Amino acid sequence: MDYAKAIAAMGTALGPQVVEACRDLFDAEQRDLAARVAPLAIDCAYGPHERHRLDLYRASDERDLPVVLFVHGGGFRLGDKGDNGSWQNAAVARTMAEAGFLGAAMNYRLLPDARWPEGGEDVIQAVEWLHSNAARHGGDPDRIVIVGTSAGAVHIATALKLNTNLPVAGAVLLSGLYGYTPLDVKDEPYYGRDDEYAGKMPREAVASTNLPLLVACAQFDPPRFQAEFVGLMGERLDRHGHLPRAVTLSGHNHYSMAMHIGTSDRRLSDEIISFVRALST
Repeated sequence: MDYAKAIAAMGTALGPQVVEACRDLFDAEQRDLAARVAPLAIDCAYGPHERHRLDLYRASDERDLPVVLFVHGGGFRLGDKGDNGSWQNAAVARTMAEAGFLGAAMNYRLLPDARWPEGGEDVIQAVEWLHSNAARHGGDPDRIVIVGTSAGAVHIATALKLNTNLPVAGAVLLSGLYGYTPLDVKDEPYYGRDDEYAGKMPREAVASTNLPLLVACAQFDPPRFQAEFVGLMGERLDRHGHLPRAVTLSGHNHYSMAMHIGTSDRRLSDEIISFVRALST
């Protein structure tokens, strides 16, 4: 199905109506994916908080599979790993399982309980749990790739700031915020005061890391997210002499960027799968 016209009509707006409209676009295909790929393990506790839970998916009987952990978005306030009656977010892990990997989808602490840097700390805990437990579920703990969208990309970048030796093989950052634009007032509850914002952002860590990265933004991402992408690309070029692996995804917006993974539009999913496989050779 060609979703581009409907998504283009939504423009660059954010909000629950846009989320619902995107969900409606992909619902039929994503329900088919959910019927094909059942969870392997649900609500694995990677830490003490009730939100410290992750689900695992596998469609292959092979062992030592690459592990792909998905970290959902939600503006630091919302989001769930899925599978409890909702395909959203679980679809990414299912798609990775269908590609021959051990797919994982995690929850993390949210506002109003969570404050910076707790989202990044939760990613670190989930990675450490997978490093210790992936093998008994068919995964290779030395080939963990983390994928995050929006707030999830922020939390992955924060994890790299907090732990420069995070035991992962690579990271995929979809429509994230890294510190190239000013603080938005709606994010103050998570970050705190504006004068503290710059020191909390993971710009330096993401720009300098030698960890393999795949970075993406959508054609209809809000301008702030597009500016973050361009800022990171420019600094990576200055520091490393070349760009990271990157995608500007035409015909998609901030929400559909991750929500469509698992549908007939395979451009981004194939790029992620290729990235993971390249790290495994």
